[in-house]
Amino acid sequence: MSSRSRQFLNFAVTFVSVMLCVLILPTRFPGMELLGISPNWLLIWVVAWSIKRKRTVWGAASMGLVLGFLQDAMTAPHPTHAVSLVTVGVLTVVLLKSWSIPADIVERDPIPIALIVFGMAVVAETVMGLQFLAMGDRALLEIWSDHQRVALCSAILSSLWAPVIYFPLNRLWEMTRKLEKS
Repeated sequence: MSSRSRQFLNFAVTFVSVMLCVLILPTRFPGMELLGISPNWLLIWVVAWSIKRKRTVWGAASMGLVLGFLQDAMTAPHPTHAVSLVTVGVLTVVLLKSWSIPADIVERDPIPIALIVFGMAVVAETVMGLQFLAMGDRALLEIWSDHQRVALCSAILSSLWAPVIYFPLNRLWEMTRKLEKS
């Protein structure tokens, strides 16, 4: 397989998987919603990409920025989702490098993925809450009470659905890596 074909295949897998996450972002299937909150599909994708692709901090930040702007284009742009997804991507890369979690444990067990996504969802919603606070149009008590509900529901649902996104992506990225080596 030529270098150009490998690059196109890698780009196609990344692009199609991002577009699928973007397309299912506004859907509300039965069982996918808790107190009006649905899973944060793009957060799950950023965490999966940051874990599997072993990118740099800059790569994770740029991917979080792009996906955050995509999510802003589909929802209200204020506060921006880009800041929270950049934070999630960077923290995921930094934590994986500092903890040096063996890749085989993450690849075959859904529990570490779910735990990482749970923590990152809470971080992302906290960053959103801080942006609401900085905007100054809502009281701290109102933000805090909404934050608790939104962060917990988002973290629970996103962590439960994380293996549904991570394991097919992991499989696709493994297949593209094998094709790159051949």
